[in-house]
Amino acid sequence: MGPPILVYFMATMLPIKEDTEFTQVADPFRPYERLVKIKVLNKTVEVPERNSLLRCFQFLSPETIPYGRFCWNQDCQYCRVMAKLPDDTKPREMLSCKFMVMPGMEITEISPELKLCLRPVLHK
Repeated sequence: MGPPILVYFMATMLPIKEDTEFTQVADPFRPYERLVKIKVLNKTVEVPERNSLLRCFQFLSPETIPYGRFCWNQDCQYCRVMAKLPDDTKPREMLSCKFMVMPGMEITEISPELKLCLRPVLHK
């Protein structure tokens, strides 16, 4: 029937009704009304307001960010960035999984993991 873990997974799944329609996939983003402009390594991008920076990176590159080694809860530290906020004079270190995006912020440095995952966006 398959590997033991697959057998266990199939045995513990809840039954799905035959006529059930799947019309909506859970959206990973917090509700937003508009996109805001930020700079990522000197490239201006538009991202959804009211979301963490890491979610905004996922918005920019949905094919790569979800498959990175990010824990989404600050334990791994793979999402570390240097960012200059609109009112700051110099960049500060922060975790993109914990910091909410602000219009006009500038991301001046990103971790190697983010650099790898955002390569498709940053090299367009």
